[in-house]
Amino acid sequence: MASLDNFVRLPNGVRMPIFGLGTSHGGGYDQESVIFALRECNYRLIDTARRYGCEHLIGKAIKESGVSRESVFIATKMWPTDYGTESAIRAAKSSLTRLDTDYLDLYMMHWPLCPSSVDNVRSTLDNAWRGMERLLDEGTCRSIGVSNFSIQDLIDLMESCSVVPHVNQCEFHPYQNPKELRAFCRENNIEFQGYCPLANGMILKEPPVEKVAQSAGRSPAQVLIRWSIQNGVVTIPKSIKKERIKENSQVFDFELSPEEMAELDTIPMSLRAVDPAELQGKIDDNKPDGYKLPAHLQYVPV
Repeated sequence: MASLDNFVRLPNGVRMPIFGLGTSHGGGYDQESVIFALRECNYRLIDTARRYGCEHLIGKAIKESGVSRESVFIATKMWPTDYGTESAIRAAKSSLTRLDTDYLDLYMMHWPLCPSSVDNVRSTLDNAWRGMERLLDEGTCRSIGVSNFSIQDLIDLMESCSVVPHVNQCEFHPYQNPKELRAFCRENNIEFQGYCPLANGMILKEPPVEKVAQSAGRSPAQVLIRWSIQNGVVTIPKSIKKERIKENSQVFDFELSPEEMAELDTIPMSLRAVDPAELQGKIDDNKPDGYKLPAHLQYVPV
């Protein structure tokens, strides 16, 4: 079962659970399932983002679960339309309000992209990071990071930053295993975190995955999550079904053998659950946060 005993230590000493619950507006959101994950399955890391439109729901779920705020590691992300020094700070404060908390455990820049109207993308990204550093200095964020950054994106940011990102969160599963990026992060003391460990379900029936699942006597989903954990990668599978949430958490009572790990480690990079080529249009589309959620779940400012 997942617990705070299974954690990684970020470069600044902050402890982050190696396993948690991912959320988004794509594929839906279920409040009772988040509460179930916290209360019944001992999830202690919740990952979200401003863009998902469910920060306000997660804040309520934590309170309704009865689990103390101090026991839950909350990670959220700012959207590229917030990039800039002062606007990054305002965005973080807005996330605090929606999550009903006075600090964030991890705050990230969501993509190394800007609205197409931005003239100097590099400068805008650097300015946003300066805002993040100020949030860290004032204690609003316990750690700061980036998401979906390539090696070159990280190099560019590190040329001007005072604090190297504590985390780089990227898509990670056997069919999207960026070994060079992971090695670069390791060499520069950046924790590599993975999302979409099941590739949105697209790889559950792939022959290598099914072969290892049969060998290990576990479900394909459990094997994929365990593979991430044994690679030392923080993983945040998403589900709105209670039975899947429970199944996904039952990965700490077995280990994959070296042969089973190798079977999944050597699959060529061949599939992405999230297509970066689609992102620029989504950044420019001006749709409201959480636009895929039902109307009754969407955030309405008080």
